Amino acid sequence: MRERDPLPASPAYGNFKAFADTRRIHTIHASPHNNRLPIAMHCHLILARARNGVIGRHGALPWHLPQDLAHFRRTTWGAHVLMGRTTWEGLPERYRPLPGRQNVVLTRQADWQAPGALVAHSLEEALALGADDGIAWVIGGAQTYALALPLAEEAVITEIDADYDGDAYAPEFDPAQWVEVSRDAHCTPEGLRFALVRWGRLAQNCCGSARRTTEEST
Repeated sequence: MRERDPLPASPAYGNFKAFADTRRIHTIHASPHNNRLPIAMHCHLILARARNGVIGRHGALPWHLPQDLAHFRRTTWGAHVLMGRTTWEGLPERYRPLPGRQNVVLTRQADWQAPGALVAHSLEEALALGADDGIAWVIGGAQTYALALPLAEEAVITEIDADYDGDAYAPEFDPAQWVEVSRDAHCTPEGLRFALVRWGRLAQNCCGSARRTTEEST
C-alpha cells in the first residue's frame, strides 16, 4: 500500500486527529439490552465519482481509468473489502474474489453463497468479522455506500473532472461532518483530469447506526 500523505496542520485537522486518536468510538457493545454485534473493524469508504456524482452505469464503471484501478488495488490490498451482492455479481468471474483481500458480501438472502468470500447479513455483522483495529473498505454499490456512511471514519475518493451518464450515484458528504485531509491531482495522457482525495470525519460528528437494510443486498 502506498504511504499516505502527511496530514495538514489546521483547526479542522485537529478535530479529525482527535477522532483518529479515539477510533473505538464506533464500537457497539453487545449486552442483554443490546443485541447488536461488537464492531471490531474501522469502516472506510473508497469510490470513484464523476463531476456530476455518477459512480456507475448498468453495474459497471462508465470510464476507463487504469490509474484509479491501480490506486484502488494499492489502497485496499491486505484489508477486508465489503460490498453488496450486486457489486460482487458484477465483478468479472476471474476477479471473484478480489485477490489479496478478504472479500465480504452483504446480502439478506439467508442461503446465498459467495465462493471464496465471507457472507454477512448486516453491516454490523460484516464489521465484526475481522480483527480489532483492522480496516474494512466499503467498495460499493451505491446503497451499500449509503448504508455504511454513518459509520465511516474515512473516505478515499477519486474525483473525475468530467460528467458521465449513469444510474448509480455517490453518497452526499455533509461538509459539517467531513474535512478534506489530502488531495493529489493527476491528468491522464488523454487529458482527463482527476484527483485522489482523502476525507476524514470530524471528531464531534462521530456517530451512526448500521441498522438499516438495503435493496441492493436483497
